[in-house]
Amino acid sequence: MYEQISHSLLNDILVELRQKSRPQNLQLFYTRLGANFYAIYSLFNTLYGNRPDFKEHMRNLVETLMRQYVNRPSHLRKMDLEREKDHNWFLSQKWVGMALYCDGYADNLKGMLPRLSYLQELGVNLVHIMPICDCPQGKSDGGYAVRDYRKIDSRFGTFKDFDKLVASMKKRDMLLVLDVVVNHTSDQHEWAEKARAGDKTYQDYYFIFDDRSIPDIYEESMPEVFPETAPGNFTWDEKMGKWAMTVFNHYQWDLNYQNPAVLIEILDIILFWANHGADILRLDAVAFLWKKIGSSCQNEREAHLILQLMKDCCQVTAPGVLFIAEAIVSPTEIIKYFGEDAINAKECEIAYNATYMALLWDAVATKKTTLLNIGIQNIPQKLERATWLNYARSHDDIGLGFSDTDIVSAGYEPLSHRRFLIDYFTGNFEESLAAGLAFGRNLETGDARISGSLASLAGLKHALANNDVNATNTAIKIILLLHGMILSFGGIPMLYYGDAIGTLNDDSYLDDESKSTDNRWAHRPKMDWNRAMLRTQPGTVEYSIFCAMKKMIAVRKEIPAFADRNNRELLNVDNPHLFVFSRFDQINNSPRVLVVGNFDDEPQPLKLPPLQHMGFFQYELIRDLLSGETLHVADESLICPARSFYWLQA
Repeated sequence: MYEQISHSLLNDILVELRQKSRPQNLQLFYTRLGANFYAIYSLFNTLYGNRPDFKEHMRNLVETLMRQYVNRPSHLRKMDLEREKDHNWFLSQKWVGMALYCDGYADNLKGMLPRLSYLQELGVNLVHIMPICDCPQGKSDGGYAVRDYRKIDSRFGTFKDFDKLVASMKKRDMLLVLDVVVNHTSDQHEWAEKARAGDKTYQDYYFIFDDRSIPDIYEESMPEVFPETAPGNFTWDEKMGKWAMTVFNHYQWDLNYQNPAVLIEILDIILFWANHGADILRLDAVAFLWKKIGSSCQNEREAHLILQLMKDCCQVTAPGVLFIAEAIVSPTEIIKYFGEDAINAKECEIAYNATYMALLWDAVATKKTTLLNIGIQNIPQKLERATWLNYARSHDDIGLGFSDTDIVSAGYEPLSHRRFLIDYFTGNFEESLAAGLAFGRNLETGDARISGSLASLAGLKHALANNDVNATNTAIKIILLLHGMILSFGGIPMLYYGDAIGTLNDDSYLDDESKSTDNRWAHRPKMDWNRAMLRTQPGTVEYSIFCAMKKMIAVRKEIPAFADRNNRELLNVDNPHLFVFSRFDQINNSPRVLVVGNFDDEPQPLKLPPLQHMGFFQYELIRDLLSGETLHVADESLICPARSFYWLQA
């Protein structure tokens, strides 16, 4: 869109930059900048237009975009053009991800190279390597307390190692996902050190206060993220003699996006990693980007404007790169991180479907899908050109963030139901074999989140410890059931390293002083490659899980209906133990697929006549796409085995 004021400013900026820049072919840059500049200007003006230095910061922003475009390697520019032509490329059912710690999976970046074959064998082609930037020893929050955004932590290797890994992944058609921690830095970051030394410019990069008067006002409405280990939202820095806002941990200082210099710095870092080969950037803690007195300092409108601005700027310099919104918030809030356009994602193309994950675990514990069905119905429909990231486990805890209204509608009392779930997954419920840990327990309310590996939460740790064959088989079924649900739901399934071989809780973190107070490290283990070798030996737990998941992934990739085009319909089948939805393919007109998950410990009937009235199963034979078998029908019902699922050709 042409708008006189903004484009007059742009002309002035470009004249100045042309005088400073070396000759380059900038045709594409100018085309994209022109197409996006009114949006960029409008957002920047909304956020910072009242500042006397607005034009200076606007010039710095454009200069940053031009510099990073010039620095962008030619093969990545070519990729940008290809993805611009096929803008829905990431909605394909062929993408299957895995999240991993570099040192947990393979010791270091160099060690990752020979371990890519394991991922390929499983069928994974999208790899999220969690933070690899330089962090202080001990006070790193698993890599999310960054000391230097442009330096790889020496524990992981060098940029040479990183570049070799990226090149190998490109040859294997693997996508790379990297984190950019946008909400905070380590208190040992160069900016924090300069602020600590009294530099007012860098003190304005953070929320710094001389006394408690303003922090106390903030605290009136701000919740605590880690009430057990990091109570409060401000930390006194002795050397600086001031208070710093520290929402997550006392060594993580929150960035002040009310200062446009901060936004430009972080945008520069985003583009830096885009230019080093990241296909997708996971923007950490985006819900916290804007702080406002009298609010929770989460999900503020300005946080969304910042993300829109970052996306528009990335569209100019690296349009082939996608954003993941790491915002673990309610469904009504998470949907906003796609943006508010009817079709295109104006903020992030991908968002975590944390609600779906929590609802699946609720179904595991209750053996019923009542809350799952209600909760899914209440997740707003996403944009056409956006997608969910679906997962059963991650490096983080499991929050029980489904709404009280949904819990009541399911027939439960909210407080007692959450306490039941905590008891169930920590093994404090009579029927439970789960071996999870309560995380972030609030002593006043009794509320908590849950840590533990997927296999341990599913009961495998307890089953193996007691040499219980039946319990072992049930745990394996639960593991596969959960993955069957995320692989078929619609979106990008994100597996977690070790889950394909049934990795159990690792208690060694208790021996590490820097980790012992954070039980999330129980499910952040070193990959046991000796156990991984058992995936080739029939009769082992590792073989059963790995082979089944490998087949599930391969079959998923061959089902066009599993592509994510808002092509899912939830079905009510009048059985409280079954979760049933259909997937359809409007583009290729291929057969519909009916997904059926049974969360009960007993076989459950799926009554066919109501489904036949809806147009399903018009033929005599019912085929399971996963096994390739024709299924037996008795008394007009299909019997779904306990803790199992079907992908049915419908």
